[in-house]
Amino acid sequence: MTIRTRVAPSPTGDPHLGTAYIALFNYCFAKQQGGEFVLRIEDTDQVRSTPESEQAIMDSLRWLGLEWDHGPDVGGEFGPYRQSERSELYKKYAHQLVDDGKAFYCFATSEELDQMREQQMAEGLRPKYDGRGLKLTEDEIKANLAADKPYVIRMNIPSAGSFKFNDYLRGEIEIPWENVDMQVLLKADGFPTYFLANVVDDHHMQISHIFRGEEWINSAPKLLKLYEDFGWQAPVLGHLPLLRNPDKSKLSKRKNPTSINYYKEMGYLPEAVLNYLGRMGWSMPDEREKFTLAEMIEHFDMKRVSLGGPVFDVDKLSWLNGMWIRENLTDSELMQRFVDWKFNSDFFGKVLPEAKTRINTLSDMVDLAGHFVGGIPTYDPALLTAGKADEDVIRQALQFFIWQLEGLRSFEKPEIFAIAKAVATFHELKIKDFLEPIFVAITGKTSSTSVLDAMEILGSDLSRARLRVALAHLGISKKQAKNIERAYREYPAA
Repeated sequence: MTIRTRVAPSPTGDPHLGTAYIALFNYCFAKQQGGEFVLRIEDTDQVRSTPESEQAIMDSLRWLGLEWDHGPDVGGEFGPYRQSERSELYKKYAHQLVDDGKAFYCFATSEELDQMREQQMAEGLRPKYDGRGLKLTEDEIKANLAADKPYVIRMNIPSAGSFKFNDYLRGEIEIPWENVDMQVLLKADGFPTYFLANVVDDHHMQISHIFRGEEWINSAPKLLKLYEDFGWQAPVLGHLPLLRNPDKSKLSKRKNPTSINYYKEMGYLPEAVLNYLGRMGWSMPDEREKFTLAEMIEHFDMKRVSLGGPVFDVDKLSWLNGMWIRENLTDSELMQRFVDWKFNSDFFGKVLPEAKTRINTLSDMVDLAGHFVGGIPTYDPALLTAGKADEDVIRQALQFFIWQLEGLRSFEKPEIFAIAKAVATFHELKIKDFLEPIFVAITGKTSSTSVLDAMEILGSDLSRARLRVALAHLGISKKQAKNIERAYREYPAA
């Protein structure tokens, strides 16, 4: 049997460190045993999935040094490797489960399901699908289908007992069926959910082992039961520990930059980032801190993974990155890294038009445009509220601005300005007054090149990271955070 693992990211946002972490461990497990690694794109969310995000995921994984044997760009015997291109296959298997009595049609509207959950919560029960679709007669089902009434297909889950499975890393796990919902397999739009698509794809792509994050443990019964329902051999399943912030909370962009692109733009070496991810819950037999991908593969043993939440500490990563720079790069190699990073004509070709009209000597460039090649700027936080706008208004508007930027498909000046203008108008601010704290957050100064042009050149990841730092400088209490979230629900574009 060929050892074959996969990573299946959803192209709905920034390429996440967690994706790289899961990919790395699946990659090393397969390669250590002479196996294959598959990249599959989960783009069944047609509203949020974008080609730009897909490309960013592939670019970031390749930047780290991870290559796949099968994937959407390299092909392979199990393609296509985008789930949106396999929709007919999922429909076929969903209806097969209905025919076999393993799944059923549910014609309940979203309003009816909301009412169901509200009633359950009013009675002190945990919100859960009540199985109403199972109570329909054959005649009622045929009449609804004949009338083209919208439906989903749900899997039939036992009402009593429990499900046991052997986790590769954690041993036997038992989960009561009463804690498992009747999962939707096929949505009303005809696209599959994660559970159906992954089971069908993993079977057809002959995936032998699946290592995923521990947040998916409670869904394992649904996943493995689908294999039973189809009569297929299930892959070996294992759940890796979640990456954590230094305070032990789940790694999130509110406390740590989580986009791989952020670390690329900040000037971290891909070897160092991959090395550090390899130390997340795993260690070399000789406990060395610095090692290459090839060395990790040579000595890799998934059983050595520690189940305690590994802490992703940016300071520790920076230390390790410095070690790689000093110990692994000659001066000429380091010079080339600078050129590849930002000291090249392509990047400076974007910056020079911004600075040319403002400099009298070449040395003026350093102070005027240093923010284009710097990391997170340092400045007096008082500058953020030195303008005319009230601090509480700036705090809320800045948070709205960040949330809105996260949904941008194209990070270009017109789109950024449109969001800034809309947020300013909502908060009854003049656009000039709203841009003042953004200017400080992005450039670290009160005057420099155009801030919106700077954001476009810096890109989404670094711009949003600087804005989040500014928001942290302002500070948000739990009460303020709740009030801002409540207000955001009233925002027209939210």
